[in-house]
Amino acid sequence: MTLFQITVLAIIQGITEFLPVSSSGHLALTPVLLGWQDQGLTIDVAVHVGTLGAVIVYLWREVWMMVCGLGRLTTGKIDEGAKLAGLVVIASIPVVIAGLAVKAYFGEGLRIPLVIGWAFIIGGILLYLGDRFGLTIKRMSHITIGNALLIGLSQALAVIPGSSRAGTTITMARLLGFERRDAARFSMLLSIPAIAGAGLLQGMEVAQSGDAAFQANVLIAAGLAFITALFAIVIMMSWLQRQSFTPFVWYRIALGIVILWLAA
Repeated sequence: MTLFQITVLAIIQGITEFLPVSSSGHLALTPVLLGWQDQGLTIDVAVHVGTLGAVIVYLWREVWMMVCGLGRLTTGKIDEGAKLAGLVVIASIPVVIAGLAVKAYFGEGLRIPLVIGWAFIIGGILLYLGDRFGLTIKRMSHITIGNALLIGLSQALAVIPGSSRAGTTITMARLLGFERRDAARFSMLLSIPAIAGAGLLQGMEVAQSGDAAFQANVLIAAGLAFITALFAIVIMMSWLQRQSFTPFVWYRIALGIVILWLAA
């Protein structure tokens, strides 16, 4: 891959990972629309790891609280940090199961324009309904085990390219009555286990490859995605202080229609 291709993919991933617009859908579509060879799983994981670094930096207080809470479990104490970590784990289980099932039965079969286009449209409509009719009365501290499980089940739909991990989790959180910024914060926390797991496995393969040029490409992709994602998170969270998710809804629906038209 050229440096230009890596840069484009990293920027797209950084912008879209935590917005409810599906980064996986954009990464799958980019090589198709630009006539490039598919970048492959390793580059996809590399740019995801970059965005993981961005969310850890932005949510460092919550991350540190969870780490400390897990540490105190060894002394028999269960504090807010340990509870939050437990909720993140509970909410992460469904997507792991769904991911393994899709890999076993579909492979890359879902990364096609027809599936992605409809996923964009349907996900956009559901996001509008959740944001429009969901109350704004709950904060992240109000999340229960039941809430976490429902949000986790919705995250399992993210195995369909175009549905959006952020979009599905934010939609469910809004339907459950969580404020927009808190819905986005919990959605970002849920990205940590999934991306970290995939990054660790793929990172071991890259390290063992012995291909210095490929390893350099992976590091560049991750670094560019980190910088872009950090800016995107800051802008989105600032936006949500005053505005709704409606612009993302219209973007999803419009892009989905364009994809289906091109596929036809």
